[in-house]
Amino acid sequence: MAVATTPLRVLIGKVGLDGHDRGVKLVVRALRDAGVEIIYTGLHQTPEQIVATAIQEDVQAIGLSIHSGAHNSLFPRVLQLLNEQGAGDVTLFGGGIIPDDDVPRLKAAGVQMLFRPATPMHDIVDFVKGLRVER
Repeated sequence: MAVATTPLRVLIGKVGLDGHDRGVKLVVRALRDAGVEIIYTGLHQTPEQIVATAIQEDVQAIGLSIHSGAHNSLFPRVLQLLNEQGAGDVTLFGGGIIPDDDVPRLKAAGVQMLFRPATPMHDIVDFVKGLRVER
């Protein structure tokens, strides 16, 4: 007898004033094609909007694309809001233009994975597909 599985639900968003969305749209398509249920919030979202949507949509993970240089404030703010809303079990990952020196700090803060320019798409898909669904 086959066991029905719940599809992985992932919110993908652009936080802040960053308008570069070509890469994130490619990630959305690759994840969707790999069977991941995607909620794409589009451009210019606030951390509050991202977290509210993530909770409303009952996602297991949030992926943020940030090219504006505000990653050191936006990722920690999303993590803070998730914890305040009782959703600290939601995995946060992201990508964009993130200097080498900032990666360890963001991972120590709770960002599970950071993908940088030229990351093979299959690496992102493999990471997301490897997330555990425990809901």
